[in-house]
Amino acid sequence: MTKPSVLVTGASSGIGAATASLLLDRGWRVFAAARRLEPMAALEAQGAELFKLDLSNNQSRSAIATELQSRVGALDALVNNAGFGEVGPLETMELERARAIFDVNVFGLMGLTQLLVPAMRQRGCGRIVNVSSIAGRWVTPGSGWYGASKFALEALSDALRLELKSFGLQVVIVEPGLIATNFGAIAFPSMEKALECNIYGKMMRNVRAGWERVYQGASSPLLVAQTIENALTKPKPAARYRCGHQAVSVLASELLPTSIWDRLISAQMLQNAD
Repeated sequence: MTKPSVLVTGASSGIGAATASLLLDRGWRVFAAARRLEPMAALEAQGAELFKLDLSNNQSRSAIATELQSRVGALDALVNNAGFGEVGPLETMELERARAIFDVNVFGLMGLTQLLVPAMRQRGCGRIVNVSSIAGRWVTPGSGWYGASKFALEALSDALRLELKSFGLQVVIVEPGLIATNFGAIAFPSMEKALECNIYGKMMRNVRAGWERVYQGASSPLLVAQTIENALTKPKPAARYRCGHQAVSVLASELLPTSIWDRLISAQMLQNAD
């Protein structure tokens, strides 16, 4: 029996690595992709087929799509997990840094999807899971550009779900809460410049302290991987799955008046850290 095939991007660590490993255990043929191959050595030993992928690079996306076409034709599933984030006030963050976030989280993700969908559409079945974030539903001070990229992914996923439904393809969004990955280690250093700003420095110190507090309760990447597996295998998947620490806050943000929600966020994230 032929194994179902899946491409998992951002598979070098965190959610992507946990997802690739879990799907291998479940009998999938897993193509694992990331910017660097070395961190995926354990996945390769487990049976994954590795690809080097820079989502922001057109040639890199085209190369992986061509190779997948030659190996399997049409994928059974695509897990768009790779993401990139920086933090800082909207007024002072350089637009080049903001564009870098969108180049990966929006344009790179959709560029790869555009290359892989035709074969899936022609076959008449397949599933796409886009890993968004609770930041795609509500934002905190300093996370405006990252949140904007995830808000964009939410909209694109909704449109893609409607556009592909009649062709037999299903599109699902997974919205993790706070997860114990290395995302913070990547995003937080970008805050250092903001901390030195004479306008927003104090605010960003408080924001950093707030994130450090809430990340103490962060959930395991395995929880998200299990949610992704459910989204891939459930006969009639929901449009969205939320999981992890603070994920329930999305419901609160939707139900509470904006003024009250703003006060809650300010109390959580802007406590004096000095």
